[in-house]
Amino acid sequence: MVAPYRPPRLLIIPGLHDSGPAHWQTWLQQQYRDARRVVQRDFSRPDLQRWAERIGACLDSAGPGEWIAVAHSFGTLALARHLADHPDSPIRQALLVAPAEPDKFGLAESLPQRRLGRPLTLIASQNDPWMSAASAQRWAERWGASFSNLGPVGHINTESGFGPFPLARRWVEAARARAAREQRPAHAAFDEWSFAV
Repeated sequence: MVAPYRPPRLLIIPGLHDSGPAHWQTWLQQQYRDARRVVQRDFSRPDLQRWAERIGACLDSAGPGEWIAVAHSFGTLALARHLADHPDSPIRQALLVAPAEPDKFGLAESLPQRRLGRPLTLIASQNDPWMSAASAQRWAERWGASFSNLGPVGHINTESGFGPFPLARRWVEAARARAAREQRPAHAAFDEWSFAV
């Protein structure tokens, strides 16, 4: 008996100081009942390795299954570290929004300098005070991520006017649809296939 297909769950990975109630990550999390948020022990202390380990602990506590991750700011760096440390991570796709500049934290050497082995999309801004668009594009190329520059929209957070962020939700829906297409042959019963009718 084939187990019923379960779509990947959504993992929210906030940056420094967490994402407050008006932040688009909180809005996005509220759209999906099975979404989980990585809660750092200290959101005011950017510790790359501890934050990356916290991602792994959150996934472990949630039980088996695949995930799609949506990270913001310093959370994107922690996610990159997690994926480099755990090539077998159940995170199958990730959206990296407005990464923080590793050099601001002295972390460039601690981050992976290679492709991260899964579909990634990096969204940046032309005037983000936390990372230039040129630097964001370089990190996207290193990690094998597709790159999109939204123009002069700041750090893509509450302060720059982002509450609801429909683009992020469209990405999640597209990622879930892609996962379903890739898994269908393994999970569909014979009589579900169109040629069996």
